[in-house]
Amino acid sequence: MVKRAGGALLLSVAIDHASPRPVTTQLYLALREMMLAGGIAAGERLPATRTLARELGLSRTTVIEAFDRLTAEGLIEPRVGAGTYVSRALNAERPRPAPAPTAAPMRPAPRLARTMTIAVERFGERARLPQVARAFTTALPAFDAFPMAQWARLAARHWRSHRADIMGYGDPYGLPALRRAIAAHLRQNRGIECDAEQVFVVAGAQQAFNLVGSLLLDPGDPVWFENPGAIGARNSLIASGADLVPVPVDAQGLRVDEAEARCPRFRLAFVTPSHQQPLGMTMSLERRFALLKAAERARAWIIEDDYDGEFHFGGAPLPTLKSIDATGLVIYVGTFSKSLFPSLRLGYLVAPPALVDTLRSVAGKLLHGVPTAVQAAVAEFIDEGHFAAHVRRMRRIYAERHDALCAAAARRLGGLLDVVQSHSGLHTVGHLDRALPELAVSKAALVRDITVSPLARYAIAPLDLNGLALGFGGITPPEIDDGVAVLAEVLEDLRRRPSRAAGVR
Repeated sequence: MVKRAGGALLLSVAIDHASPRPVTTQLYLALREMMLAGGIAAGERLPATRTLARELGLSRTTVIEAFDRLTAEGLIEPRVGAGTYVSRALNAERPRPAPAPTAAPMRPAPRLARTMTIAVERFGERARLPQVARAFTTALPAFDAFPMAQWARLAARHWRSHRADIMGYGDPYGLPALRRAIAAHLRQNRGIECDAEQVFVVAGAQQAFNLVGSLLLDPGDPVWFENPGAIGARNSLIASGADLVPVPVDAQGLRVDEAEARCPRFRLAFVTPSHQQPLGMTMSLERRFALLKAAERARAWIIEDDYDGEFHFGGAPLPTLKSIDATGLVIYVGTFSKSLFPSLRLGYLVAPPALVDTLRSVAGKLLHGVPTAVQAAVAEFIDEGHFAAHVRRMRRIYAERHDALCAAAARRLGGLLDVVQSHSGLHTVGHLDRALPELAVSKAALVRDITVSPLARYAIAPLDLNGLALGFGGITPPEIDDGVAVLAEVLEDLRRRPSRAAGVR
């Protein structure tokens, strides 16, 4: 058994054996300077003389002599049976030299890559809204309903497994057991015919978008993008150099005819067909086939972001775009952030056969893999049937919470906010009267600890919409009722004071 050596690491101490100054003096002065400058804090334990001698390549006698000089000066305090500590007297204020009167040198701002500069300039001013479980934060699942006991059991089991397996670098393509489990789940529940070799596990859907953008896009390549559309994907693709082409959506989803009129020769299309982000409609089957044909004509790729498609509670869902793809051009992206919990940072993409070898080559060179123990726990969670049971239960819970929001809105928000009934997911939208600008409502609600997202946050071009995205997945029906009551007060207050609302547009 190797003994544990305590005390501060002092490997920055430099000893010059060619110097005429004795080594003991060099060590004493180096430690003294560290203590006086605050590099070693008052009350901090020093390493044992034997340990420090070994780490610095010195004799123990040299270290003891340096410690004796520091003790004589009152800078360190030996404690019998406990070690040697820096004197707490050093906590007292010490006079510091006055700064030189010269002006600080001007330092130029760091030069960003051109694509990142564009991304920061376009969207840097949009502050992130609080991501806390309260009314009506979007993109948060029901933490209160997660089967924590089952998860803790599986996670503990894998943390007790062989250390080399859980502490080393993971497979850059993903743990094979998890890739097999995801492929089986997609075949059974999403109708996607794929094998494990097509599944790549990544650190969240955002990394999937970054990977696809880096792999397929050159700076300036046109990308069809829903307007309004998903914020994370938007920012990732812009950072990859994409020239986003804003494409309007209607009740059937992406307007493919409008997209072709604006940019017939596109490189990539990004869509959320199962539950449009943020407006919530489902892309019609007719539009899905039209998009596939357009991509085939342009020899373009399609990213299908199925971020919460597991939670369709309004009858039988339409098939995924990937499941009806005969072109081999759809890249399917999924995430466990909504179906399990966000801090997993676990997502996956299903590559078309033509991209598998290329993605294997790129991932093998650039990615180091997601933590293995996390992947192993998720794989077993799926294989043991817990995931399917969890999804079924969450569908019922989200349907109840959606209905609670719609009922509370009908009671309290009539004439203020028209909440749209959804059939899927963890959020819906509400449309505001033009006299109540969405940004003014969002800011006023935030003061009351209510989070509502203006639809303009999701836009890359002006919208003829005035509304809010309302998350209901992460809060209980009583919390929904309370949140609606507060939101009603906010809206009524703004309606009584039109000048206040008009000032924030």
